[in-house]
Amino acid sequence: MKDMQSSAGCEHNADVPARSLFSLMQGSARTAALKEQMRMPEEGAVIRNVLLARGYMQPVEGETAMLAVPMRRANAFASLLTLRRHVYKDDLIMGSVRGLFAAADKDELKRADSLCAAFGGRSWVTNYDHFAPDYGYFLSNGIAGIKERLRVSAQSHEGERREFALAQLKCMESFSGFVQGYALDAEKAGNLEAAKTLRAIAEQPPKTFRQALQLVWLAHTAFVIQGRFAMALGRMDQYLWPYYNNDIKQGRLTGEQALELVCSAFMKIGELRTLFGADDVVNIAIGGVDREGKNAVNDLSRIILEAVRICNIPGPNLSARISSVTPKDFIRDCLRVIGTGIGYPALMNDDVNIASLVRRGVDISDARDYCMVGCIENFLPGKQPPWCDGRYNTPKFLELALNGGRCMLTGNLMGEPTKPAGEIASMQELLEIFKKQMEFAARDYVLFFGNENSRCNPHNYTQPFVSCFCPGCVESGLSINDGGTPYPSVHGVGLMGIATVADSLAAIEKVVFEDKFCTLERLVQALRDNFAGDGDAEIRARLIAAPKYGNNDEYADKYARFFVDEQYEIFSRYTTPDGGEYSLGIASNIANIGAGSEIAATADGRYARMPISDAASATPGRDKHGPGAALLSLSKPDYTKSALGTVVNQKYTPNAFREDKLDRLASMVQVYFAGGGQEVQINAVSREVLKDAMEHPENYSSLIVRVSGFSAYYTTLSRDVQEDILRRTEHEG
Repeated sequence: MKDMQSSAGCEHNADVPARSLFSLMQGSARTAALKEQMRMPEEGAVIRNVLLARGYMQPVEGETAMLAVPMRRANAFASLLTLRRHVYKDDLIMGSVRGLFAAADKDELKRADSLCAAFGGRSWVTNYDHFAPDYGYFLSNGIAGIKERLRVSAQSHEGERREFALAQLKCMESFSGFVQGYALDAEKAGNLEAAKTLRAIAEQPPKTFRQALQLVWLAHTAFVIQGRFAMALGRMDQYLWPYYNNDIKQGRLTGEQALELVCSAFMKIGELRTLFGADDVVNIAIGGVDREGKNAVNDLSRIILEAVRICNIPGPNLSARISSVTPKDFIRDCLRVIGTGIGYPALMNDDVNIASLVRRGVDISDARDYCMVGCIENFLPGKQPPWCDGRYNTPKFLELALNGGRCMLTGNLMGEPTKPAGEIASMQELLEIFKKQMEFAARDYVLFFGNENSRCNPHNYTQPFVSCFCPGCVESGLSINDGGTPYPSVHGVGLMGIATVADSLAAIEKVVFEDKFCTLERLVQALRDNFAGDGDAEIRARLIAAPKYGNNDEYADKYARFFVDEQYEIFSRYTTPDGGEYSLGIASNIANIGAGSEIAATADGRYARMPISDAASATPGRDKHGPGAALLSLSKPDYTKSALGTVVNQKYTPNAFREDKLDRLASMVQVYFAGGGQEVQINAVSREVLKDAMEHPENYSSLIVRVSGFSAYYTTLSRDVQEDILRRTEHEG
């Protein structure tokens, strides 16, 4: 299949024209039945840690010596794959996490939890998950090919590298047994075609689309069973394309059959919600350009779009890469799916994202092959360690700049002692003090996360199974966290409140330094008093009337550029322990609500402890001149300095997605991206529906909304998150 790997492209198969894919299947009886089966609850305890602990404690045969950590982790992984395998009656693609439930002894559960905690557990700050395997590499080699490469690696290395290669080999052997076990279970269930598929891929590389998809899904299932979160499926329309295209040409597969197979896999992404009460943020990237910069949209891109529409669940977290060479009909197809109300795909600007990665030192061909992990984070499949991140509350540091480094809510010194407001003579002087507070905060941020990351030594915190999906790790005998990948780690700095900062700075410039309506000292007193003092209401009215970000008004928009430029310059001074970067990402993922609770009133007119603006979006209700003006504003910062990505939330009425309006909406997206916008995600739901769902949740159990970087059932969200979504400006489109 290696010769097929290079054939991905934008050709369309003859029997499934691109425009007709939306009428291929309205949802088969099989898919509907599978959906019902997955809604069934599971009984018993989650025994993941019990199985892991049994593997960790496995002794060396005939010896009393302790096994090296990599092999202990490999044994733990092997123990996990002995769990009960669940086969759904109406399934086409095998792989489920229901087997993690069983009757278990409470004392053993407690001991197992304690032991697993000693082995590190899972945490963002230890580079555990939020990762995209190189599935193209894995498929082209198959299980047998990877095992052979690992044998060669073990023979060519000594010491710890040899031990790690052998641990990887153990994982691959266990995974092969896992696949074979599913073959036996499928056969027992009478699913002979599935059993045949599974036996074919247990050792040999896949040769058909169904085989390739099945192998990918079982690998993903193994990651989820292991306890990993936000493991991306990457560019499925690219690495699966050769198999799909060849099957179509050989007459082995139709578009309808491929669609049903994809639906069978995607339906199981919602299992974690049913069984564990939590979503897994499984990002899939489609479209964009190939490694040569040519349009990569193909019929499989559209089949994946149709699959998420049919499944109609909060996941996968689909991302559509849009470049300057992307066909407009593909953008319209994406908008049609968004218009169903599920809130995805998120639309990503290929040109900006690729430029941001090149700016970070990534080779151009690797940059063009990026995907997303988690919510919106740009990632190089199999070529970098899993990423970790934290939230950075920039509006708080503006508060400290206005108040001599002290918190207005408590009076405590939280930042660098600086001039009181009464001594700040100009807007430029205020900006310089603001920079000092951001620099002080950045030092704290880097120190904290550097210390957290170092708590798990990479030599002891090895990852043998996931490293099998990284060519560099297989060849070098090094873990993904210990130098096995060609690119170093990236720690994401999750910036929040760009509009809160831009609006506040614009208001200060206008009200204090230009109009001289009040002094900066008087303004700060109004903020401390939460606009409750004498004369504060008029001050607040003036602040609200000042220019606002999201209206294509340079007066405010320049401060959004300042927001990105300055923080990029600050964090560019720091590196991770392995020489990687602290990269900006402008995303809050509902953390803007909690962040706001820690901040006093702000100069944009916001009251104390209210949510700050969401990620890179305009402040709700302040973008008053329509979606076109809003998007023009939001495209002005230099997002090539935000290498992890941004979140821009927009809300349109369902009317905006009528067929006669799609061209206009698609053109707006193209203009926004041409101007430098990095991302946009859209809710297609009316304010009236959201309000009614809050009052009568029993009538809206299937209502899906885009939250911030992910979608969720609206009625399962907390009241404050629901209200935050409700506050967003509603555009007609």
